[in-house]
Amino acid sequence: MQHKKFNHTSLFAALSIAGTVALSSCEKVIDLNLNTAEKRYVVEGTITDQTGTRVIISQTKDFDEDNTMTTISGADVQISEAGGTTSTLPESSPGIYELPSLIGTSGRSYTLSVKVDGQTFTAVSVMPQRIALDTIFVTDELLFGDTRKIVNTEFKDPAGRGQYYRFVQYLNNVKEKQVFVQSDEYTDGNKVTNKLFYFPDDDDDDTKKIKSGDHIRIDMFCIDANVYKYWFSLDRSATGGSGQATPSNPVSNLKGGALGYFSAQTTQTKTMIVD
Repeated sequence: MQHKKFNHTSLFAALSIAGTVALSSCEKVIDLNLNTAEKRYVVEGTITDQTGTRVIISQTKDFDEDNTMTTISGADVQISEAGGTTSTLPESSPGIYELPSLIGTSGRSYTLSVKVDGQTFTAVSVMPQRIALDTIFVTDELLFGDTRKIVNTEFKDPAGRGQYYRFVQYLNNVKEKQVFVQSDEYTDGNKVTNKLFYFPDDDDDDTKKIKSGDHIRIDMFCIDANVYKYWFSLDRSATGGSGQATPSNPVSNLKGGALGYFSAQTTQTKTMIVD
């Protein structure tokens, strides 16, 4: 009987070629149309218990366009207090409508109306009671094997559910993009210490991490339930925490088809230098 010898190198090469052919036969070219999405208006409006009422109007861009904001001029922007007066916000710069003298009051309901290019967008927000931000401080936290400095906020949540909070952090006068929101679902009526776990975009750049000598500013906003849902859903969509395969637009309190939000909110600020 004649025995045939196998060349292992030839065998592996044959298997590789067969595998490549098999994979190639399964490939399918998919054309993604990323730059023809319908453009939508974006409205970002706030009225506070201090000066600084502002509405910014912009428009979404196609996927292949740059990241600069396309602001919208010439809009009719008004804020009305329930049972009170209606104020028109003049355009202070392209796409920015401001009326610093318009100050809100806790417990009052406010309606935003934006008319632009034949479309009308409205939203209603109720300004909550102001909860005092008692203090801010920094602690060292062990995160993923790395010790980091994290800002803590401390305040007393009043009894009775329904309090919602948003925090904005500035590091050396630069506003951080990270979203920080909290509800009193599990802290109702308690003294709350809230850690603002902060991770910069470039996490390998130590200059963007909090360190001794840095200047910290924290803005605390008391917001209503609908505005909390906006920021919470925005954060979940951006981080993938919602479990969705693709990002989705955050839940908005605006009616009429615009993206964004309108918030009647209290505001306060605390600053510190990191030890």
